[in-house]
This record gives sequence, C-alpha cells and structure tokens, in this order.
Amino acid sequence: MIVFQDMYHNEVNLSFTPDPFSDKPKHVWVICRYRDQWLLTNHSERGLEFPGGKVEEGETPEAAAIREVMEETGAEVQKIEYMGQYKVVGKGKTIIKNIYFAEITRLLEKDTYFETKGPVLLKEIPLDHVKTDRRYSFIMKDDVLTHSIDYVEKYLKTKKAL
Repeated sequence: MIVFQDMYHNEVNLSFTPDPFSDKPKHVWVICRYRDQWLLTNHSERGLEFPGGKVEEGETPEAAAIREVMEETGAEVQKIEYMGQYKVVGKGKTIIKNIYFAEITRLLEKDTYFETKGPVLLKEIPLDHVKTDRRYSFIMKDDVLTHSIDYVEKYLKTKKAL
C-alpha cells in the first residue's frame, strides 16, 4: 500500500492488488499505449490526462474503462488489464478508482469526444515536469501517475522478455 497526499492535501491510498478498497468502484482511469506512444485525451476543462470516468449503472468497471477510452479518444481497445485501485479521501467525499492498462488497436476519428477535445499521443510523459506544467490535468499531478507509469513500464519489459 502506498499512501501520500495529492495537490489538494487529500489522502490518497494506492494499491496494485485486486480490489483493496471496493469490488464495485464508481470510477475508472485507463493508461493507454498505441504504437509505442502514450494515448491521452485533452479534457476541455482540466487539460491532458489519461481517459477515465464514471461507471454507469449496470456496467462493470472494465466495460466502463473500454467505453471511456472510446468516448474520449476514439480508440479501440485490443487488450485491457486491471492494474490496481486507488482511494482519495477528500473533504466531504471519498472516490475509489480502478486503474487499467489498455493496448490500443487503432484510433477512429469521431464527430464528438464528449467532454474532451480528443486523442493526444505522446512519446514520453515528462514525469519530472507534469506537476508544474499547466497543460496537464490535476489527475496527472500526483504519485498515482508516477507509480502507475512505473508499473506499466515494468509490465512491458517483462512482456518483451517473454
């Protein structure tokens, strides 16, 4: 278990184990790779971030993750894997999110990307500058990002070694 404070001084608990906080989380966050690049979305209000959102009534978190990736980026998910879960204990409410890693087959151009401006591909995410770079969403400005990217990079190295 990794525990830290986010930029708003909320306690964040992060775990890369199955459902440490809830087996029915209400939110998802999806770290995406497409052709050796990171696939983000440009949220209309928050800025650059990985796709994610709320789990709808009757929907599994995994299905929500796949839907959110398509809605916000136009990406077709080839493979999706559960990575972990985090809990933000905020002033007045607690949010629990599943974290997924998705490998993308292709990007489709869409007429609308809902609350986002569509896909953004990055060769690298400047982890040492994200916290101070105003282009990035607050969602990208805490240690969930750094630990998750580290987790994905280790996973990809292991996969290539097989």
